[in-house]
Amino acid sequence: MTGRLLWLLVLLVPSVAGAQRLIHAGANWAALERGPGRCEAVGRSELVVPKGGIQPRAAFAFSRDGRRRGELHLILSRPARPGADALLQVGDASFLLFTRGRSAWSRGAAQERAILAAIRQATEMRVRAQGVGGRVSDRYLLAGAPTAIDAAALGCA
Repeated sequence: MTGRLLWLLVLLVPSVAGAQRLIHAGANWAALERGPGRCEAVGRSELVVPKGGIQPRAAFAFSRDGRRRGELHLILSRPARPGADALLQVGDASFLLFTRGRSAWSRGAAQERAILAAIRQATEMRVRAQGVGGRVSDRYLLAGAPTAIDAAALGCA
């Protein structure tokens, strides 16, 4: 089993709320159905965290009710400093995200559409923020991201 697919198994462990279903897996990203009407495209950062740590990851959420159409949620490698924003760099495009603790989120539908479009043109993305105890700089390879995003969107269409 390749190292890339091994991390997918970690993401596929059933959550407390219920079982997950794999919709698509490829390269560095996967698409999951997280429950009735909730799908995500997920990827992990290049940083591999030691056992017991929190793995930085990115998820684009979609829902059948239309409330989520590519909402980005990132788990950061360390908590962001209170009041700090995060900067997401996708290729040549930059996006300001809001943070709370170890999480960063997109700021709404227009920004989410722009991030999704940028991902289709880029090979990597990086999120940076002022963190508690140091800087956050998490890098994600985007091979397979467009396909996983499309699969998650279709899975909850």
